[in-house]
Amino acid sequence: MNEESFAFYRYPYADEYVVMRQRDGEPCSLESYSDLDGKHGFVFAPFSITGECPLLLLSPDVVEHRPVPADVDFVETPFVSRDIKAERRRYGDDFAKFHSRLSSGAFGKIVLSRRSEERQLSALDVERLFVRACRLYPRMFIALVSTRRGGTWLMSTPEILVESKDGRLHTMSVAGTMEIGAEDTDDSLMERKCASDISEWSRKNIKEQQYVSRYITDCLQGLSFDVSVEGPYTLRAGMVKHLASDFFFSLKPGCNIGDVISTLHPTPAICGMPKAETYDFILANESSKRAYYSGFAGPLNCDEGTHLYVTLRCMEIGDGYCRLYAGGGLLSDSVEENEWLETEAKMETMRRCLAIKRI
Repeated sequence: MNEESFAFYRYPYADEYVVMRQRDGEPCSLESYSDLDGKHGFVFAPFSITGECPLLLLSPDVVEHRPVPADVDFVETPFVSRDIKAERRRYGDDFAKFHSRLSSGAFGKIVLSRRSEERQLSALDVERLFVRACRLYPRMFIALVSTRRGGTWLMSTPEILVESKDGRLHTMSVAGTMEIGAEDTDDSLMERKCASDISEWSRKNIKEQQYVSRYITDCLQGLSFDVSVEGPYTLRAGMVKHLASDFFFSLKPGCNIGDVISTLHPTPAICGMPKAETYDFILANESSKRAYYSGFAGPLNCDEGTHLYVTLRCMEIGDGYCRLYAGGGLLSDSVEENEWLETEAKMETMRRCLAIKRI
């Protein structure tokens, strides 16, 4: 699957996608985010840079623009039954460890993630899965990335880490989750709702999103000037919706994209508060390693500028299996069953692309 390195990606609402292929050598493995300064290509970054999961920069030999097909097949693919009871037990054990630190007051918020392994009985066409995701999720950034060292990953993510926009930079505060309800099936109504109405959100969700917004505000003080904020508003993302705010800013002289990434990543939306302590706790205590889940990916200094998205709603595709990843922010008043169901709803984004038929 990884004989050549490639990245397919489509921006939200776009009717075409970009294909980047690197046929000459392997993508560069970089040691730090500052190494991205002055570079261009497609970035694929893990949650935590390690020898096993390096920060990768694909330098394409070929770049193509293709229209998103209007017709996409959703022929069911046979999969074996998943061991949901074992997954639920592991999640319960992790939740207890994580929540104890919230109850003690050591952490204000921490994100707990998990993965679910699906085993298919026939080979998957990864390009077909990418096109399915494009048709299913027009609002999302869709990317399919494949390298020898990083593996093959498909993502459908709503969250911008950092992008260049109209001569300035843009980042987002995204947190809080609710499932899409029956009242949200009309896209035109949902768009109007996304613009302003947050009255439906619980105190827990609003508080969680405020943590992220305050963190980003503090981060930008040392890097930027002329900061403006829009939101919060409701953002639809596949089978769930989130609270979001947009931050637009200009960099101070001497600051670079690597400084922005190093300061922002990982945000409390995927890590926690306080950042250093929750980051270390996650690496030491989460039962499944995140790898490239909750890292970031996207084009860097390409013709269309820089557009780096947090790697959410994603799966790793291997020989005979797909590993789906999801997480959720925990506060002291979080309820285990509710948080488990939230991860299930988030994983449904990728399961719909797989068109699973249980055997």
